[in-house]
Amino acid sequence: MIGPTGVGKTYLVKLVAKKIGVPFVKGDATKFSETGYVGGDVEDLVRNLVHEANGDMKLAEYGIIYLDEVDKIASSGSGVGPDVSRSGVQRNLLKLMEESEVDLKTPHDLAAQMEAAMEAQRTGKVKRKKINTKNILFVMSGAFSALPDIIRRRLNQQPIGFQNIDHENGELVDDNVHILRRVRSEDLITFGFESEFVGRLPVVVSLNDLDIDGLYRILQNSNSTVILGKKRDFSAYGINVQFEDQALRRIAEMAHEEHTGARGLVSVVDRILLKYEKLLPDTDISELVVTEAVIENPEAELAKILTNYYIKKFQKRFLATNGIVITFTDEAVERLNDQALKNGKTLEEVCNDLLRDYEYGLRLLNWEEFTVDLEIVNNPKERLEELIKKAYEKK
Repeated sequence: MIGPTGVGKTYLVKLVAKKIGVPFVKGDATKFSETGYVGGDVEDLVRNLVHEANGDMKLAEYGIIYLDEVDKIASSGSGVGPDVSRSGVQRNLLKLMEESEVDLKTPHDLAAQMEAAMEAQRTGKVKRKKINTKNILFVMSGAFSALPDIIRRRLNQQPIGFQNIDHENGELVDDNVHILRRVRSEDLITFGFESEFVGRLPVVVSLNDLDIDGLYRILQNSNSTVILGKKRDFSAYGINVQFEDQALRRIAEMAHEEHTGARGLVSVVDRILLKYEKLLPDTDISELVVTEAVIENPEAELAKILTNYYIKKFQKRFLATNGIVITFTDEAVERLNDQALKNGKTLEEVCNDLLRDYEYGLRLLNWEEFTVDLEIVNNPKERLEELIKKAYEKK
């Protein structure tokens, strides 16, 4: 399986294993090495199948072994450096991909060896549990970033003068998506794989990179782990999160610019909502609607949400305590926010400090409604004295 990161190679194979009910083991090719070098043993993959099958060796013999980053064990052909080990890993894998027997107990597993020795001493027989690899499905995957250039060189060397045209639709083959469809075994051998190794992998497929529509459909899916995961994060704080459709579309567009496939969705969502997740739990806000505006300018929208919350909270308390409906001009709110940021306080705390004397003063004047403007924010005491003085002058 050839394809860029984040297109779902691992997910596809894991889903197949789950649907048909066989154990699945994933390994990273870069962690294994040839015998004599520091690294893992490829036979451990087969043993791990038994563990995934809960000890059922018969079921393990029909499992799926998925090896990622297999392009990293391709040899450059120089015969020096790490390539010797890489070729050795290919040869070791080749043994498994053919019909072979893998001992369930490893020589370096002292506990298993002692157990086997005690059993042999007790029964007089040595039982060696082995796993046959004949029916195990091996799936390899990688990005193969240098492969398109190898395919292009082969195609351009054809005597008929190949012009990089896709005969299915008549379009020029000028990108990696189209060129990888023409991969052959000889290209993989040129890339650095042993011919015998390539011969044991009869099916070669290339996966297209996820486009914006593909990413958008992932987010729209009711089982999307990206959206469900974020909803669970907020629900832990008692906050219900809803995503508008246009917001999901914008997330998909931004994730596409990351060039990391579906992984980009997680990065974008976390980056946008990180501050929301830190600050909203300190409030009584129980609903959050993620709009396109939130995606475009998360910090500004968060400031609006918190401003609206703290202003309303102050208004409710002021009305309940004093029986007065208090409102704020936009300029006043902006200045109050500046003061809150400067002093490291919430907007509600700043309003309480600034308008503490107004609670008694406005009750004294018997006002039922009052508007806080910029002048009051700048000179609260002076303005309150003027209001009281004018009221007594009228009397």
